[in-house]
Amino acid sequence: MTAATKAIGDGMVNAKRNLIKIKRVPDLLVFSTLSPIMFVLLFAYVLGSGIKIPGTSYREFLMAGIFGQTVIFGATITGSGLAQDLQRGIVDRFRSLPMAQSAVLVGRTTSDLANNVIVIVVMSITGLIVGWRIRSSFGEALAGFALLLLFAYALSWAMAVIGLAVRSPEVFNNASFIAVFPLTFIANTFVLTSTLPGPLKVVAEWNPVSAVVQAARELFGNVPPGSPKPSALPLQHPVIATLAWCAVILAIFVPLAIRRYKKAVSR
Repeated sequence: MTAATKAIGDGMVNAKRNLIKIKRVPDLLVFSTLSPIMFVLLFAYVLGSGIKIPGTSYREFLMAGIFGQTVIFGATITGSGLAQDLQRGIVDRFRSLPMAQSAVLVGRTTSDLANNVIVIVVMSITGLIVGWRIRSSFGEALAGFALLLLFAYALSWAMAVIGLAVRSPEVFNNASFIAVFPLTFIANTFVLTSTLPGPLKVVAEWNPVSAVVQAARELFGNVPPGSPKPSALPLQHPVIATLAWCAVILAIFVPLAIRRYKKAVSR
């Protein structure tokens, strides 16, 4: 058995352990699904009533942004879970087991990806209820969901680095929100980037979140007809840009997370 095969196998065992935890503590899943539902209802019926998107309903424009925001917030579960395991000494117990050191990270990110799948299904049903519709083909829609999940998986490795660097889940929550809120709000998640002032417009256009949201909108067929073509390269080719961002994030943060994990367990 190769080292990679062993790491994947051990990682799936750890993923099962994390999923069993959700089964035993269903509150984790309940509250992770209630939050995006609240965002959909809040923006669709309250805040969205004052936002006009030419050529389409705001609810159709909104859903790709809510999907993007939700999977990013879902990725923070990875860092919070790792910080919690470190605090409780569970990771120290793993050190005594004959398992690959990267298995804990593989298992954590994989189980959180499964959690994001469940959340997206619930959100999709909520979106359909409030008036969202997919205007593209079945294959394009699947590709849109797959891109969202791939981006979430890549970002979960970045969150793993933060989770392993802090001393408690509470510190992680504060640190991650400082990074996540600008990412999700200085973007095209809820408004057109053309409506933002100069400097913020440039930041939003090159924000990786804008690329994945734009890609989802195009693949779901929710781009307003007749809307001007984006001037920024990532938004002109959002699918390619999203794949490139995912590759860069994984290339940087996977080795960083493994290195940080080794350092954390050797303390």
